[in-house]
Amino acid sequence: MVDLKSQYEGIKEQVNRSIQEVLENTAFVNGPEVHTFQANLEKYLGVKHVIPCANGTDALQIAMMGLGLKPGDEVITADFTFAATVEVIGLLQLTPVLVDVEPDTFNISIEAIKKAITPKTKAIVPVHLFGQVSYMEELMKLAEEHNLYVIEDNAQGIGASYTYSDGRKVKTGAMGHVAATSFFPSKNLGCYGDGGAIFTNDDELAHVLRGIVNHGMYERYHHDVIGVNSRLDSIQAAVLNAKLPKLDVYNAARRKAAQDYSAALANHPNIVTPAVVGDEDSHVFHQYTLRIVNADRDGLMAHLQSKGIPCAIYYPIPLHRQKAYLDPRYNEADFPVTNQLVQEVLSLPMHSELEDDQIKFITDEIKAFLG
Repeated sequence: MVDLKSQYEGIKEQVNRSIQEVLENTAFVNGPEVHTFQANLEKYLGVKHVIPCANGTDALQIAMMGLGLKPGDEVITADFTFAATVEVIGLLQLTPVLVDVEPDTFNISIEAIKKAITPKTKAIVPVHLFGQVSYMEELMKLAEEHNLYVIEDNAQGIGASYTYSDGRKVKTGAMGHVAATSFFPSKNLGCYGDGGAIFTNDDELAHVLRGIVNHGMYERYHHDVIGVNSRLDSIQAAVLNAKLPKLDVYNAARRKAAQDYSAALANHPNIVTPAVVGDEDSHVFHQYTLRIVNADRDGLMAHLQSKGIPCAIYYPIPLHRQKAYLDPRYNEADFPVTNQLVQEVLSLPMHSELEDDQIKFITDEIKAFLG
């Protein structure tokens, strides 16, 4: 699904040199590479504060801890996404409220959010799913009306931009009250292990978050807040420093591959290609996800795999049906889009190293199976 080896070959010299510097200075945790990456990412995103941490799931949890959410507070998020988004809500004994998504973008439905807000609601977690930015302007207005926090789950959307109605462009992760991202190796900006970060423009919140990631300490052995141990190690920061200057190039390559896929599969009666809602840079195609309608999606998947073509279903089971998150409050009638998507979605290989002949081979095999 991703070609990290070819990507590495393009940055091998810089990555190797940066890792060697970490090995020689032996500052393996919170070393110079971490501070450099933090500053570089702040500049790239146009956000005041980046707080690196150990992984994307920690980033979400720490963001919620920093906001002071209490057990029983309700947090609204999308039913159609990876479990980490709802996992941390449960871990903190908050109450997850899952809602349906839009059929074109796969992102959280604003209308569904409106119906789900109660006096106990304290936060909304939009996920920029598969790399398509959510409807942030409308969502922020809704949050302001109800005095809610917005926590952007930017694990799949880093580098995408949202264009406001007044023409302003803002990067994902810089619009909500706080945001979280993952640097898992397969992400658009990925390291060579686990890594993550939290973003915010709020000075006071940033101070709290910096304490939480480091056992609640601002001064050694002085624990001012309840914290966790979640720090980005210097070797991973070295890799990220090598990749960050190329992120826009990587994302442009993904968009080009997506355009080629969509052109080859256009107007097929059984295929719905991904929508780009907004300007071109509103989607960075972490995944390229088709909808296979009125056809054998699982049969197509098996056919592609038999031809050596990787493909995957993200996601096969809605969160509201997962054993860990079953809740009698949920009604199947409230999730028509999600319940349909899990039967139709199929993600194709998507990375910055895809070549024209690979895309042709993949799309030819799809059309050959579907007829």
